[in-house]
Amino acid sequence: MIKFLLIFHITMCFSFLAQTSQERLNKTLDDDNSKYTNVGNIGLTVTNFGTYGHGFSLWPEQPSCEFPLGSGIEHIFDGGLWVGAYLSDDEFGSNRKGPFVTTGAVDASSVSARGGGFEYTNLPGSRVIERSSLIDSKFFDPLAVSHQDFLMDYTDTSTTLSNGEIIVNHRPLGIAVRQETYAWNYPFADFFVILNYWITNTSKKYLDSLHIGLWTDTVVRNTNITSPRTGSAFFNKGGNGYNDSLKIAYEFDAAGDIGFTDSYIGIQYLGSSKTIDTTNFVNWQFRNTTDPNFFAPQNDIQRFQKLLGFYGGDNRFGEEEAITPDDIKTPSNRSMLISTGVDNPLAPGDSINITFAIVAAKKFGTDLPQFDTELQKHNLYINAGWALRAYYGEDKNANGILDPNEDLDGNGEITRYILPAPPLTPKIKVIPQNQAITIYWDKRAEDSIDPISGVKDFEGYKIYRTNAGYDLTESQDVNASLVEIAEFDSMGNDIGFNTGFSFIELNEPKIFDGDNTEYWYKFEIDNQLNGWQYIYSVTAYDKGDPENNLESLESSPLANLQKVIPGTPPIDDEKVEVGVYPNPYYGSAYWDGSSERLRKIYFYNLPAECEITIYTISGDVVKKIYHDQQSNGSDLRWFETFSKDGKQQMSGGEHAWDLISEFDQAIATGLYLFTVKNSATGNIKRGKFLVIK
Repeated sequence: MIKFLLIFHITMCFSFLAQTSQERLNKTLDDDNSKYTNVGNIGLTVTNFGTYGHGFSLWPEQPSCEFPLGSGIEHIFDGGLWVGAYLSDDEFGSNRKGPFVTTGAVDASSVSARGGGFEYTNLPGSRVIERSSLIDSKFFDPLAVSHQDFLMDYTDTSTTLSNGEIIVNHRPLGIAVRQETYAWNYPFADFFVILNYWITNTSKKYLDSLHIGLWTDTVVRNTNITSPRTGSAFFNKGGNGYNDSLKIAYEFDAAGDIGFTDSYIGIQYLGSSKTIDTTNFVNWQFRNTTDPNFFAPQNDIQRFQKLLGFYGGDNRFGEEEAITPDDIKTPSNRSMLISTGVDNPLAPGDSINITFAIVAAKKFGTDLPQFDTELQKHNLYINAGWALRAYYGEDKNANGILDPNEDLDGNGEITRYILPAPPLTPKIKVIPQNQAITIYWDKRAEDSIDPISGVKDFEGYKIYRTNAGYDLTESQDVNASLVEIAEFDSMGNDIGFNTGFSFIELNEPKIFDGDNTEYWYKFEIDNQLNGWQYIYSVTAYDKGDPENNLESLESSPLANLQKVIPGTPPIDDEKVEVGVYPNPYYGSAYWDGSSERLRKIYFYNLPAECEITIYTISGDVVKKIYHDQQSNGSDLRWFETFSKDGKQQMSGGEHAWDLISEFDQAIATGLYLFTVKNSATGNIKRGKFLVIK
């Protein structure tokens, strides 16, 4: 009896704690962590309270920091903005107090419990605002910087959350933060997200010895292989490193899902509007309080020392008798902090703009994936270089001034976040048919003007497709799975194949109902497998720009992806028989997943609207299915698992079924009968199929 009461008491305590955390989350209604980047190939959750990532509290429905997008390979638990300074009465440091550090996030087992260490708050009604420079986006805004901007505001001035809960040990600096994040879909820029901060001193004190950094609890694991719910063992496999010339700290999987997480995540300092001291890098073990170098800071004084770049005592990374690169390559649960300092105090009302980037990359070469060789970091360094190029914008030589011919927009100041641009992404429409696919696209890419050269430089189109069955792998990477199947380009130059466009160009544009787009090009692909999911894309590429040392640039194949499943169209001909495939169905069908609920068969040659009824040979009803051209059975678990967003397009005359009965049970081996009743005419067709498990 005593043992039972003890277990009951412990269970109720854990239940209470979980409920308390959820109540905290519910009561801070002005917190917004619902937005994440999805325009490129990295899925990063951002918030309006100074953090990024979500601590896997929203996993698997929403990525924390997933790369490639849709792969299940995560890279960040959470992270946040750190700002530290002394408060003084004047610029000379009179009556100086501190240091004080405001942290967006700290070591925590859960980000649901917003308390000590999560010290930024927002105004009532505050939300993350989205805008886009893409003209097809519903968030299109001419003021947008990138293909996907997120804008948010928060402050450190409150000592309580919106629900009245005290933020433990928080001493406000008196700052307001305007944060913007930028992401692009260009193939040369879809692997980083820029975090741009404006920090304003709203207090009456000077912020002396101001230091600013990003703290990140990185974790590189494949969640399709290992669930974050497994606990601490999920987090203690990371190896770390730092490159001083690129000012980027990084993590890789040193001992976890080896071979399935062959990627890096980097946190990079890009620049600032004010004179900055040397960039600092430190890292420490999760909640460690004993190691003299890798201890997790417990108070503002220790956190400020970390912002200054000290591990323990006077030790700095890479210096003699300090932490060496080999010390941090071993697997552990470490977080990292990259920071920098401002030379002069920040006066009341004054602001500083400081910019970082979160950069992802696949490991390069054939070295074993748990290693961290210079060759393996090749892609990381290239990608970090592109992040810097985006930040420098017009300032091509990164000297901080406008040199002759750099002022592209003529406004007399450095305009940042200007990237060379490929032609506009074509707008496409993909029509699934019986064992075939037809792709249509428009001509708008041909009028594109490059922002660097200022000329129309369109050259041609490329058509991509995934092979059947690509989506059944443990590590989905759509970008790597796309295969070029056709290419068409302009004639009369020494670029490309000089095919011309006569093979694909229509005599007059095709216009579909409910869509005013004029589709001028058509390409047909035969011999496609019915019932298999394919992804198609059409890109446009330019001639390149030799004067600016730029090779030909291509629009992103991820920007207009369409998932389609070939099959029979709706058929009302009473003479055409309905059927099932595969028939017989074997329990080891290649397209099935690893569980009963990931099986599927297709009924084909269906009318536009009908009722399908499946029977046992003794006449018992197994399942009733209502079909129309929009449903198609795409709500099955198979599509939720392997199609992710559920946006696959089907032919309209087929319907998928997962072999689960009306009573939510998997059907057994045997012969089954079915009828198809046409909802428009009432006519009934019959068929049968065999299941062998």
